[in-house]
Parts: sequence; C-alpha cells; structure tokens
Amino acid sequence: MLKDRIKNIIDIWWQETLAIFKDSGAMLFCIVLPLAYPVLYSWIYNNEVVHDVPVVVVDDSHSALSREFIQKVDASPDVSVAYYAGSIHEAQSYIGHGEAYGIFYFPSNFATAVGRHEQAHVSVYCDMSYMLTYKAIYMTAQNVSMAIGTEIKIAKSGTYTDREAEIMSQPLDFEDVPIFNTTGGYGNFVLPGVLVLIIQQALLLGVGLLSGTQREKHFPMVKNVIDAFFGKGIAFLLIFAVMLAYCTLVVPRMFGFVMMVHFLDWLVFMTPYLIACIGFALVGSELIPFREAVMLTAVCTSVPFLFLSGISWPQSGIPGFWQGIGNCLPSTFAIRGFVRMSSMGARIGDVLPEFRALSILAIVYSLAALGIMYRRYLIRQTFEKIAEKRKQKNEEAK
Repeated sequence: MLKDRIKNIIDIWWQETLAIFKDSGAMLFCIVLPLAYPVLYSWIYNNEVVHDVPVVVVDDSHSALSREFIQKVDASPDVSVAYYAGSIHEAQSYIGHGEAYGIFYFPSNFATAVGRHEQAHVSVYCDMSYMLTYKAIYMTAQNVSMAIGTEIKIAKSGTYTDREAEIMSQPLDFEDVPIFNTTGGYGNFVLPGVLVLIIQQALLLGVGLLSGTQREKHFPMVKNVIDAFFGKGIAFLLIFAVMLAYCTLVVPRMFGFVMMVHFLDWLVFMTPYLIACIGFALVGSELIPFREAVMLTAVCTSVPFLFLSGISWPQSGIPGFWQGIGNCLPSTFAIRGFVRMSSMGARIGDVLPEFRALSILAIVYSLAALGIMYRRYLIRQTFEKIAEKRKQKNEEAK
C-alpha cells in the first residue's frame, strides 16, 4: 500500500515536471523569470546611489562667495552644475524638459548680507518626483552651506590656533557611522525584498498557468488528492529550491551587495517560506480559473505585496487593515526576516517571530490547498457521473 502511494506520488511528480518543461509559458515563469529578473533588477540598482545630478544655477549675486559656493557644489560627487540661467523662470524650463533636476538661486544681497553679519539665504528648488535626485541635491546644498559657514565663522572669530578654530566652529563633534546598509545605496535597501518576492510571484504564475491549462484541456483528475498535492508540491519544491538559492545567495554576491546571511540559518528559515509559497500558489491556482487571469493577478499584486512587507514603507505607518492583509502573505514575513539576516547578520534565533509565522502559513496554505483540491475533485466527479448517466440514457433511448 505504501509502495503504491509512493509510486503514485513519483508518477505525478514526473508528469508535473514534464508538463513544466513542455509548456513554454510555464518554462518562462518557472525557469527564465527567476533566472533573469534578479539579474535585471541587480544590474539596474548596481550603482546604488545617483551621481552628477544636473542642476541649474541662477546667480544674481555675482560675487566671489556665490562663485565659491557654486564651485564646491560642482566639485561634489553627487551634483553637477550643468546650466546657468538668468532667471528662475528660465531655469524652470530646464526642469520641465527633464534636462536638470534642481535649481540653486543666489539673491543679489547674498554676499552683502554675509558682510553685514546678517544671515544669507540660498534657495534650492528640487524636482520631488525623483526622491534619489532630491536627496543628492538637498544633501549637497546642506553640506556645502555648512562648510562655507564654518569658514566664515573661523574667519570672523579672531582665533589664533587651529584647535581654537575647530572648537569655535564645531563645539559639539559627532561621528557619522552607517550600519547595515553601509553604502547608503538603494540597491542594498530594496533588493533583498524584491528577490524574495520574485519567488512567490513566479510560483503563483507557474502553478496557476499549469493548473489553468489542465482545466481548459480537461486533463483527467487524479483520484487521490493527497498524492496529487505531494506530487505537484515536490515538483515545484525541487525546481524553486534551486531558484531561491540562486536569487537570494548567488545574485547579491554577483553584484557586490551586502550579504551576511549564514547558510544553515538561511536553509532553516527559507524551508517553510518555500512550502508556504507552494501552498499559496496552489490555493491561488484553484481560485483563479483561467491562465490569463493568473498573469493579471500576479502583475497587479507584485507592487502592493512589496509595500505590505514594510520594506519600502515603515510597517508602523501601514493601516491595521492592510497589515492584516500583509500578514496573510508568505512574502511579508520572509522579506522582513531575510533583510535582517542578509543586511544585519541576524541568526535564526533573531527572526523567530517571522519563522513561526512562516511555519503557520505553510501549514495553513497546505491544508487549504488540500481542501480546495478535494472540493474540486468532488465537483468534477459529480459532473462526470451526471455526464455518464446522460450518456447511458441517450444510448437506451436509441
């Protein structure tokens, strides 16, 4: 009996594996997508931070101090003075045409105010549609302003030694030490979450596509639902275990992103995540009847799922209702745990809440998939019996 069950599971696994490699759509989502998307995203974000953001300068001061400010801005690695304009209105045209992303405006009394021991002002206008360019322009303006302000303080303080000048300009010193995301880059910030989410969405697409094809072509139903569940699950488990290792362990190292994860901790943590994703995909494939609908669902939900994980928007700022929706997704807890493990060097004991949640979701979605598959089997069996009775009546009538 046990041998028959094992043989049946192996047969289903083999049939499901062959179906994946025979279906070009399933191959695209199960093999090509997990292989290509991580490389594409990593290559796009590999620069980490933006450099030489073009800006426009409107200098109504025409003074040595304004020229010094402009030179220091242009010498910074993040901003490049690309254009000069005679007015704010003219400078805005460069922003509107996408040729620059910010404006530095120096009023006519800029140097005069400093000479009178008054506070001078530099107006900085930023294109807020690009947060990375806004950050580069704003931080550069702030750093240059502080540097020139320090020079002015020292020049007017009447100090005699460098130490006196240092204390005068900065009585309270501080040291900026970045931790975890040491580069301050966007890639190290968002990529770990994207890589984990790719696996869940690829599974949803692959499983849904195959299930939709089998229903549309009226493939015969497997008599034992438990065997079907394990056969299908093992087929996707073996393929996506390789894809998950490739996405989360190989790709970050290929592009030099921060990766402090320990392999055994990764293995323990990701096992329930992969099982939960397979169960989630099986449930989704049974609830979404058509293969085209599966693709639309995956495309429309990818960005919301990333937001609900709390990686791109603080978890505390997400409304309670949406946090509840997010807690039903395997990717939410996997992203939170994997980010801590890869970027912060957390061990499995440090991510136990996420690990427990993933284990619960793995059990819940597996049972839900079994229940839905069994319900569909009963419905299909009922329809087949009705069709058989009608066929017998027609034959008797003839």
